[in-house]
Amino acid sequence: MLTHAPTGAPSDWITRWAHLVRPAGRVLDLACGSGRHARWFAQRGHAVVGVDRDAEAVGALPPPISGRVEDLERGPWPLADEAPFDAIVVANYLHRPLWASLAGALAPGGILLYETFASGNETVGKPSRPDFLLNPGELLEVARTHGLRVIGYEDGVLEVPRTAFIQRLCAVREVERTAGKGGPPAYRLPA
Repeated sequence: MLTHAPTGAPSDWITRWAHLVRPAGRVLDLACGSGRHARWFAQRGHAVVGVDRDAEAVGALPPPISGRVEDLERGPWPLADEAPFDAIVVANYLHRPLWASLAGALAPGGILLYETFASGNETVGKPSRPDFLLNPGELLEVARTHGLRVIGYEDGVLEVPRTAFIQRLCAVREVERTAGKGGPPAYRLPA
């Protein structure tokens, strides 16, 4: 059984893998809502950009978080003017046309931390529309398609705070290696 953080607290999945984010690195909290992850990363010294379409929620983000009001589902990728991110965090949000933009916005060594609802959730509540539910193995396929190395993945049922079907991914955009120099990077797995 997967565990889930209480409402308002950062996701256990996100905090579990946060040690992989470069110290003081740039973090994007996409569809940040009230900013539970943006706040958590900012408190740890990261430069954080929180993006959501809810102007009131973005307006309530405290400094030093940089908030941007953007409708992620209309028009071109609104963060094309931003430098690459050392981490992109997405929780409880799914808009498939963003996959390539998310992968492209990761800096070399950047971490994608993704957690959202999966197929099967329609049997226990909302969201229930297929547009908002990941297909079996979909996050793994996204990582493969966009050249990301999977560090951690889960697909299962949460019981707390309510029953939900969830997929979770931690993947990295690997740093290019020149021929004959070093092996693959080692990623410390959390205890």
